[in-house]
Amino acid sequence: MKSFFQSLRFSVLLSFLFVLLTTCVVYAAGEGGGHSASDWKDFAFKLLNFVVLLGALIWLLAPKVKKFFIDRRSEIKESLEGAIEQKAEAEKQYREYSEKIDKASAEIDGIFEMIKAQGVTEKQKIIEDAKKVAEKMKEDAKARIDQELKKASVQLRQEAVQLSVQMAEEILKRNITVQDHEIMVKEYMDKVVNKN
Repeated sequence: MKSFFQSLRFSVLLSFLFVLLTTCVVYAAGEGGGHSASDWKDFAFKLLNFVVLLGALIWLLAPKVKKFFIDRRSEIKESLEGAIEQKAEAEKQYREYSEKIDKASAEIDGIFEMIKAQGVTEKQKIIEDAKKVAEKMKEDAKARIDQELKKASVQLRQEAVQLSVQMAEEILKRNITVQDHEIMVKEYMDKVVNKN
């Protein structure tokens, strides 16, 4: 950020030197060269006004631009920290469900031992019921875990896409010049005119 303002100040200084040099050439040339001195003086005065206006705008807007980028950086940092916290929470829930599954498996094993002591027909019936319950519990827990992981993944993707779009927008705003914009408008107008 610091180099941006340094290059901006350098540009203003260079423009001021150009105006100063142009003014000196105008006064040195006098009436010769096919242009009157008043035309050159008028041009030099307008150029000086432009440089002064540009310098004033930079002086007034530089703190606000800097504050905007600092605020934007902190927003992005907070978003990333929130995503990390959500991921940690999803992993914690995954571990909790895994523990519940392990506990359910242990309970099933206990039920199995109890059933073993009973009669053969009763034993088979209880074993089948216990297996169905265990599978259902496992499926439910796994479904909950998958749902939480998908939810966290979707949220992370949405935030990454949003940040990418914002960064791309900022890059485009910085890199598209007025000439590029005019060329794009002209091409669009040519296409519209050719279609009609």
